[in-house]
Amino acid sequence: MFEANDIREYRGHDVVDVDKKKIGALESVYVDTATDEPAFATVTIGLPTRHRLVFAPLAGARVGPGYLQVQYPRALVKDAPAMGTDDVLPVEDEAAIFAHYELAYETGAAGERRLARR
Repeated sequence: MFEANDIREYRGHDVVDVDKKKIGALESVYVDTATDEPAFATVTIGLPTRHRLVFAPLAGARVGPGYLQVQYPRALVKDAPAMGTDDVLPVEDEAAIFAHYELAYETGAAGERRLARR
């Protein structure tokens, strides 16, 4: 499993899909605030003048020499909710990310956000 502590080692490396097709480059990792475990990666995609970040789940992800492999098809990841490279994920957008991958979404007991950038 991809460890959040290793982010400095893999940032900028390729993110590939289940068939090892390149999706983009790893920008950062978001952890689940309830468990502090890696939950999603943000992946830089797009043209050099129009980069954006998409979210890819890290459940079942593997690392290899110079890449992070996620367990989702490239097309699904590229169609995921996105944000600008300088933007911050608004709490109200978190549910859409989980829904895109048909994953259950719950906020904390006091309504805390579910994802935190690491």
